[in-house]
Amino acid sequence: MIKPVEAAPLLDEVRKRMGRVPNMTKVMANSPAVLEGYLGLAGALKRGALPAPTSERIALAVGAANDCGYCVAAHTFTGTRVAKLSAAEIEAAKAGTSADAKEAAAVAFARDLTESRGKADPSAALAAGWTEEQILEIIALVALQTLTNYVNKVADTENDWPAP
Repeated sequence: MIKPVEAAPLLDEVRKRMGRVPNMTKVMANSPAVLEGYLGLAGALKRGALPAPTSERIALAVGAANDCGYCVAAHTFTGTRVAKLSAAEIEAAKAGTSADAKEAAAVAFARDLTESRGKADPSAALAAGWTEEQILEIIALVALQTLTNYVNKVADTENDWPAP
């Protein structure tokens, strides 16, 4: 059950950002602290040093690695509509790679970070041209996506995104 008094301002913020309130944020609103933390980190990372297409690729790679259908659908939608990724790049990201060598290094690092539970080596991503600041943001984005993946899987969130 959503705590309407505590969650209302947060859900209003989501509605303003997205034009609607996705089911995932409705689930998170059951703990206003979780929703606030999610929105805070997501907002901070949007203002960070990673380009939006890279962030979407990483979200797709992590969602696929964690077998989160909700997040893969959401990021297929935003990856296509917002980040302007091609269908081929969407599929490559879900597989943990990219046709672009620099992007492939970031996505591979994120996927390895997810699958190794944090024991990934960033040296290939750094060698490909990503900065230490961007490596830290990739780590934070993997953590954020893991949070959303786990919330959606545990809650069995009803998918309100177009099927990928």
